[in-house]
Amino acid sequence: MTEHVAIVTGSNHGIGAATARALAAEGVSVLCAYWVVHDPVDPGVPQAYRDNRALDGDPVVAAIRAAGGRATAVAADLRDPGTPRALFDAAEAEFGPVDILINNATGWVQDTFRPATEDDLGRAMQRVTPETWTQQFGVDAMAPALLIAEFAGRHAARGGTWGRIVGLHSGGELGFPSEVSYGAAKAAQTNYTMSAAVELAPYGVTANMVHPPVTDTGWVTDPVREFVERSSALVNVATPDEVAEVIAYLVSDRGRLITGNTITLR
Repeated sequence: MTEHVAIVTGSNHGIGAATARALAAEGVSVLCAYWVVHDPVDPGVPQAYRDNRALDGDPVVAAIRAAGGRATAVAADLRDPGTPRALFDAAEAEFGPVDILINNATGWVQDTFRPATEDDLGRAMQRVTPETWTQQFGVDAMAPALLIAEFAGRHAARGGTWGRIVGLHSGGELGFPSEVSYGAAKAAQTNYTMSAAVELAPYGVTANMVHPPVTDTGWVTDPVREFVERSSALVNVATPDEVAEVIAYLVSDRGRLITGNTITLR
């Protein structure tokens, strides 16, 4: 995989960081796009999760380089429509043409239609507003659409014949109660990705979504673990590295026949 170049969004912590490390371990050069977020204190959300979101991309890049890989970190506000072009320009200047795109970042907000102040796990909720919608859709729907468009345009212009696009989501058929804007934005991202699988297939590009299991990126509490244990639909509390293994497989040549799918992990 040493000839390949990836952009991984939201790669300063969690699944994004694990994916950047996993791809770099396979020889891929990685641009780690990140955005530092300082979340307000929420008694239902562990401090570890807030601390993770406040990291920049330097520790991930340092770990990749220490292991002999190639990586660079770029702060990127995905709500800015100019960011996709800037990220591709930066990656090309550093490593060469991008042929792997991992749409991992989320503009996570806890919003709801219900007249409630917290969800069943004790996390604070707010009502749907123009601000919550704009935050969520800017990062989870608009940015992936523009990143895929930038990827496709450059890929076709240089006569590319191999490419990989992977997005992440956690929505469901009945939406995402208690995180309604998140669920709706991820549904839009899924639709964009499925369309890319069809439209870009003649250019050797595969495009898939990964639906991780409950993944401990710092937010999993004892009540969450108890909920998983009681659930008939959920099986595991995964680590980010376990999810990254699946993404790395989809990106590899071994995953060449997998496209236009949502891969649900449990």
